[in-house]
Amino acid sequence: MTDRNSVQRPFDPGALHGLQERAGRVLEEAKRAGATDAEVGISASQGLSVSVRMDQVETLEFHRDRGISVTVFMGQQKGTASSSDDSDDSIRRTVEAACAIARHTGADPCAGLAEPSQLATEFPDLDLFHPWALTSEQAIEQAQVCERVGRSDPRIVNSDGASLSTGSSLRVYANSNGFMAGYPSSHHSRSCVLVAAQQDGAMQRDYWFDSRRDPARLLSAEEIGEEARKRTLARLGAVRPATGDMPVLFSPRTASSLLGHFAAAINGGSLYRNASFLKGAIGEALFPSWVRIHEQPRLPGMAGSAAWDQDGLPTRNQDFVRDGVLQGYSLGMYAARRLGLQATGNGGGPRNLTIDSSGEDLPALLKKMGRGILVTEVMGPGVNIVSGDYSRGAAGFMVEDGVITAPLEEFTIAGHLRDMFTAIEAAGSDIDDRGNIQVGSLLVGQMRVAGSG
Repeated sequence: MTDRNSVQRPFDPGALHGLQERAGRVLEEAKRAGATDAEVGISASQGLSVSVRMDQVETLEFHRDRGISVTVFMGQQKGTASSSDDSDDSIRRTVEAACAIARHTGADPCAGLAEPSQLATEFPDLDLFHPWALTSEQAIEQAQVCERVGRSDPRIVNSDGASLSTGSSLRVYANSNGFMAGYPSSHHSRSCVLVAAQQDGAMQRDYWFDSRRDPARLLSAEEIGEEARKRTLARLGAVRPATGDMPVLFSPRTASSLLGHFAAAINGGSLYRNASFLKGAIGEALFPSWVRIHEQPRLPGMAGSAAWDQDGLPTRNQDFVRDGVLQGYSLGMYAARRLGLQATGNGGGPRNLTIDSSGEDLPALLKKMGRGILVTEVMGPGVNIVSGDYSRGAAGFMVEDGVITAPLEEFTIAGHLRDMFTAIEAAGSDIDDRGNIQVGSLLVGQMRVAGSG
């Protein structure tokens, strides 16, 4: 908790340099303790968050956190330890713990740091730091306005709350092969979750949110409340669709999860564990020939942007799918060694992953689909990256002759991810760029829909 009139104070200009000095001490301590190599990540973060429900404050929190993670190598033996305290004494004890773990682990021929020649040497400003001088009182007021706007229709009978959060962080990564770099970043969000009642007493729930690096780019509290209200009311009168095979149009917020399954399947960790249905698929046509899936890790101000990966390798624009064909995998240093391949600068995964639009907006996609289902929410695990089987609960809308006709609930969409990728007929221009996966609506030509009957 914090005083209602408190304001987040910006990081001291010398704070980043201070973390880098601490990282250097960790590496020195690891060398003194007998490590042949070491790497360290140090972070400092602060933030303010508030949630309100039915116009009452439920939570008001202010946090300041610090953390340190140390990995040491004794030859090819590896040990990792972490702490929330980066004092000199804690650094010493954390390094000692990492070394003790390393001495009791088996040698791993793939363990170790990236070579000095592989490490990033350029560190452009990616416009990731936009602190928000927001008082607790202002945060509460904005959350309340958001919820009040959302509840302004009498059919909205309850609320799961509106929230606002704002935070900043400093991160430094360094290793004993000469890499040391860090950067500040910020993150801000607004959200609102509402409940509406049908005449028969049944309830429907929906939400909306926005999340940005720069608070000036956030949708206003009023806009979030209005969109949450609109989406919740649109679900009133939902029915179950008839069981059958039909086209499915994934909205941007559900399409991002579909692209996320692809990212998980080409991830090095899944591949070397033989836990991906796409192992050995490089060079195969997985998508229609117009499809391009690629990452842009250095886009200014975006959620996934970074100049280097978690191994210290430089990030770069690269295609994972070109002309529908799988070009390569997403590999960090360790996974690349396990697979006998070259690292791709994807320690931590792809960044700002996107599929290029085929040019249609949402009305055009609905018209192209004709009759089918617009899926706006998916739920439940139901995705097996090992086999590629896909089956998830869903909610959305029935589409007839290219027009939305009725809300739908309590149905399942199923298929195999390979078949779904091949059946993608269009990628919308309604791209959602709030997260690390940036994609518009995706039209899949046919899926199994299990509803009534």
